[in-house]
This record gives sequence, C-alpha cells and structure tokens, in this order.
Amino acid sequence: MKTKLKLFLTTAALIVGGMASAQTTPPPPVNPPAPATSVTLPNDSLKAKKDTVPVKKALPTLKVGIMGLNHDHIHLILSEYRKGNVNIVGIAEPNKKLWEKFGKAYNLPDSLFFDDLKKMCITRKPAIVLGYNEVGKHVDIVETCAPLGISVMVEKPLAATLDQAKRMEFLALKYYIKVLTNYETTWYPSFQDAYNTVRADSVGMIRKMVVHDGHQGPKEIGCSEDFLSWLTDPVLNGAGALNDFGCYGADLMTWLMKGQRPIAVTAIARHYKPNVYPKVEDDATILIEYPNATGQIEASWNWPFSIKDMEIFGAKGYIHAFDKDNVMLKVDNHSRNYVAAPLAVPEEAPVTYFTNALQHPLKSAEYDRSSLKYNMIVMQILDAAKRSIKEGKRIVL
Repeated sequence: MKTKLKLFLTTAALIVGGMASAQTTPPPPVNPPAPATSVTLPNDSLKAKKDTVPVKKALPTLKVGIMGLNHDHIHLILSEYRKGNVNIVGIAEPNKKLWEKFGKAYNLPDSLFFDDLKKMCITRKPAIVLGYNEVGKHVDIVETCAPLGISVMVEKPLAATLDQAKRMEFLALKYYIKVLTNYETTWYPSFQDAYNTVRADSVGMIRKMVVHDGHQGPKEIGCSEDFLSWLTDPVLNGAGALNDFGCYGADLMTWLMKGQRPIAVTAIARHYKPNVYPKVEDDATILIEYPNATGQIEASWNWPFSIKDMEIFGAKGYIHAFDKDNVMLKVDNHSRNYVAAPLAVPEEAPVTYFTNALQHPLKSAEYDRSSLKYNMIVMQILDAAKRSIKEGKRIVL
C-alpha cells in the first residue's frame, strides 16, 4: 500500500510540474519529426506527407545575361545564381578556358555559354547584361546591347576613359536604355545612414569629405591571373589604384553633393611597387574642390589592410562610417557609436536594385550612386585627376 501511494504522489508531482513548465516556457515550434522508416503509415498519412513536400523557390523571371568572366567579382553574381536569386539565361565569354573553370565551380550547364555577346543577346534576349570584363571594354557591351534595347550594368568604374563614358552615355540616351554602375559601397548600410544624417541636417552643411579605399594590392590579396592581366594595364583598366579605388570616393562625393559638379581637381600619384605593378601607379590622392566644400580621396594598393570608410565633416558635426555597418556620429562634443539599420528592399543589393530599376524606369532614381548621370561626373573627376598628375597642376573643370 505504501509503495502504491508513493508511486501515485510521484506521478502527480510530475504532471503538475509539467503544467507549470508549459505556462512559463514558450512551446517549441510545431515541427514533429518524420516517422521512422520501419513504421507503416495509414494511406491518409502517406497522402498528407506527399502533399506537404516543400516546393522549390521560384526562379526570378527577369532574364539576365553576363558578359565576361575575367573579373573576380563574377563570383558574387554566380553565387546568387546558385542560390536561385537571379535568372542568368546566357554568359558571353571568348575564353573557353573560363567556361570550364566556372562551369565546374558553379555547376553551370554548357548551354549557358556563348563566345559572342551579340549571339547570346539575340538567342536568349536578356533584359539586362551585367559586365564582368575589362573596364576598357565596357563600352563594347553598350555598343552591342543598346541597339537591341538591352540595359547594361557594369562593375565600377563606368569606363576606362572619359571618351568611352561619353560614347556610352550617347548610346544610352539614343536607345533609351539604362546604363548602371555597380559599386560595393552602394550596398553599405553605414554609408546610407551617413547620407540620411546629412540630409536631415544633423551635422550642418558639408565642409569636408574624406574617403579611404584600398588594400595591400590586388596581387598581394590573391586576385586571379585573369583579373590581374587587365587590372594592372593602363589601357584596359585606364589606370591603377586611381581608377580601381579612386572611383569609390568620386562616386560617394557626387552623391553627397547632390550631383554638384566640382570646380577643380588636383591629384598626385605614387609608384611604390614598380616591380609588382610596372605599368600603373599603385597609390593616388585626389583633392576635389566644390564651391563650399572639399573632398579628399585616398586610393591605394599599398596599405597594410583593406579599408573602405568615409568621413564627413559638417559645420556642426562629424560622421565616420567605419566599414559596412558601423558608424560614429559626433555633434556638440557628444558622440555615439552604433550599427546602421539594414538597407530596405530594393536598395539592399545589386540584383533587387537593377530589377526594380528596369521594372519601374520612371521611378528608379536618376540621382543615385549607380546612375549614369552621377557616374559621368565620376568619370570627369577621374579624367581630371589623370590630367593633373600628368601635367603637374590643378585642373579647373
């Protein structure tokens, strides 16, 4: 009898304890484990299990073409393709060794590859072509795509020379297509946060901007030989670190200054590693003069670590976007550090951005970091910087 009473009290305590636990602890997600293979399910259960098999994510409908595979940023868009986030319908690349390399790396079907851009465009009819080739050949993409009514987005900078950029602008206006430029920093929440703070007049009128962009050097960080072969060429890339990294600062300052054209540009270049980069400069400093502000761009392949940051000095405050996410704001000698809020769709990544730009052409911003309008000013700044270095003087625009 004592044994039965003890067993009864123990069972009751367990039931009460379970009820109390259920009231104070959130229940686990309703996701029961699949039955063991040895269990025979009734026909209704088998039917229910079959009907609830997850459906694969639908591939985006916007048809995207690729030109070139010799830019290492190609890994970013191919990773999106592998995740099912972009609908690549064709890849044009004359070097068939790169077909094999990327076909194996990303399990790409042979049917995606073409040796000619026009052939790919006519066959697959993409709505936009993304350029991952030599900067000096971006103009060739627009020459092919514009008459076909196909928009283009290239990796930064827009072109190798100002003359090439002018030709691209002419074709874009003639055939009513989008020509966009993809900068990594466009998708930085910290930079958007800094811009919003300026627009809210929290730091007053901009007086000075300083942008650092650089790393140890493309060869030092392990860029592919296919990439290096043109990145370090003065014709195919247009310059060295000046074009590669100077374009970031020129783009950000044009954006912060609401598309205002500078009044003058002064630049100096250094060649610290001629044995590594014999054809191009590996360090550049560019001063940009505006009527009421000054910009300083520091671009380098010579720094001990990678950096992309931006400082803004206003009449009554200071902003420092340290990296992709972190910001420091100082106003009236009171400072705070914080993590910027994530970017909202469709401004948070290249694929959603250019998709929105094509689907809503009248609403897509003409005055942003990717726009042709702003990047024509970027090209004017870079061109003036090169002339300043060559002529050893301040260039008035």
